[in-house]
Amino acid sequence: MEDAFHELTDRVRAELRSPQDLVAYERLLGLARKNTPAGREELAQMLVAVERPLWAREIAAFILGCTGDKRAFETLVLLLNYRDPVRCATAAHALSRLGDPRTARAAAALATNPLRTAYALHPVRLLAELRAPQSVPALIATLERLLTPHNPYWRVALACVEGLGALGDRRAVPALTAAVAHPRLAAAAAASLARLGVHDVPGRDGAKARESEPQESEPQEPEPKGSGARTGGDEA
Repeated sequence: MEDAFHELTDRVRAELRSPQDLVAYERLLGLARKNTPAGREELAQMLVAVERPLWAREIAAFILGCTGDKRAFETLVLLLNYRDPVRCATAAHALSRLGDPRTARAAAALATNPLRTAYALHPVRLLAELRAPQSVPALIATLERLLTPHNPYWRVALACVEGLGALGDRRAVPALTAAVAHPRLAAAAAASLARLGVHDVPGRDGAKARESEPQESEPQEPEPKGSGARTGGDEA
């Protein structure tokens, strides 16, 4: 929690606009350091208080979420779907430590909502980290929806590809095989398929992927015929 919390507080400090903001900010940091039941109660009250600035609710929710206090859930889910990617990342970090069974369902709903695809990157990554029953179906559905020519949300699709490889569920093989034909996804999709025991993956020619035989030694991962996944470019 320490590194993520310091990144959060450094960012928020730069957002402060008045001496009153600074006083409230220092108060929050004091509550975080004390980590007492009374302090957590005060933080929870900040989440529902009227006219509290977003940064104050973000810090309070992050502290509570990382300590497993489920009162932070609603605020963290709101921030997970926020227009500012850095706030989405902070919320995902806290939600991954919250231990609330509602988290995976909420992340799956956000990831699969076609109207919120622009904000789906961190819900997708959170699903992969949670390894919940909802994770694989949601990532497959999201990836399949994004496998269209010239889709601007290729970073979200790439996160799905990488997450499915990490989860190791063979239900993902058809979607990953289809992803190999997309240049920005090809290298990551081939690597994820290899983790699932699928080799000789197709390129753009659509050749069928071949599963390695159990008795054979694992072959070297072939270079995909499509170009490798790029990492540059702006956030979707």
